[in-house]
Amino acid sequence: MNATHTLYGAEISYFSGKVRAYLRWKGIPFEEVAADATVYREVIVPGVGFPVIPVVRTPAGALLQDSTEIIEQLEAAHPHPGIVPAGGLQRFAAALLELHADEWLVLPAMHYRWHHNREWAMRAFGALNAPDAGAEEQFAIGQRRAAPFAQAAVLLGAQPHMHAAIERSYEDLLAELDAHFADHACVLGGRPSIADFALYGPLYAHQYRDPASGALMRRRAPRLVRWVEQLRDGTLPRDGAFVPADEIPGTLLPVLRRMLREQLPVLADSIVRLREWMAQHPGERSVPRAIGMHAFALEGARGERIVRPYSLWMLQRARDVHAGLAPETKARADRLLQALGGDGWFQLPELPRLEREGLSVRLP
Repeated sequence: MNATHTLYGAEISYFSGKVRAYLRWKGIPFEEVAADATVYREVIVPGVGFPVIPVVRTPAGALLQDSTEIIEQLEAAHPHPGIVPAGGLQRFAAALLELHADEWLVLPAMHYRWHHNREWAMRAFGALNAPDAGAEEQFAIGQRRAAPFAQAAVLLGAQPHMHAAIERSYEDLLAELDAHFADHACVLGGRPSIADFALYGPLYAHQYRDPASGALMRRRAPRLVRWVEQLRDGTLPRDGAFVPADEIPGTLLPVLRRMLREQLPVLADSIVRLREWMAQHPGERSVPRAIGMHAFALEGARGERIVRPYSLWMLQRARDVHAGLAPETKARADRLLQALGGDGWFQLPELPRLEREGLSVRLP
């Protein structure tokens, strides 16, 4: 049996970056196959059932999909060196940051790509899907292939009147992360956790690589750039340690505070909208990828965005970590949430149990 995994992905792909960095740092043998039109047609759609990346083929031939579950399954098979902190408080913080990176930072990532790097991105999509075509044909193909992604930026909340607020929030996040990486090699100390790989997804694939966004990051956050490049190259320590005594680095607190301030109200309202959808569709188990629009606030501005039930499956995972903490650790986590302005965590509406189903969720 071939002991090498195959990653079907792309350099321009948010979640391919997350999985690629994990595979590289763990030292798991893999080869990457660019997901062009032929790979989608002959491998991904027949094997997974719908067009999506990343997909990982294991040496046994199984196809894994969804970056969170890919990493979880690979971590179970390759536990050393581990990316899950032993300390419960750090596990909870890492779960919150994965939720933030996967489900909220997609807003600035898509905004910057399609409103500051649009032509470059279309050419990149064309080159990926038709690597042997000429430049003009690639651009035309890229325009067609990229259209749904470009529209997604607006659906996620990047309407024109929200651009300044999104950029202010993101540039402040860059400053917070840059200050953190002045003192720490990784998010939780001296070795990567799932929080590192999750944050790397948008910060590498959309922000570091896209030309205008990359110039901004290099100018504003050089120490963050160093972290991105070390994760890209797999050179972060494999024998480093998380911060002792299950502590959360003080430099990380502004990032967690931002997550709770910006994302938590959206998640709370998403639960309300899901429960409304359930009341309107009694007996239905499969939930659509989007269930309408709702308002959100960012940096004093108000916009609208789609309600994405998949985000609630990721929230459920973080809540499961919190619920499973030992009493003393849970008390520490609750004090941290309160200190960071996260009282809304304790006021979240009741969330029905969810199962992942492809790109969305289902009710069991």
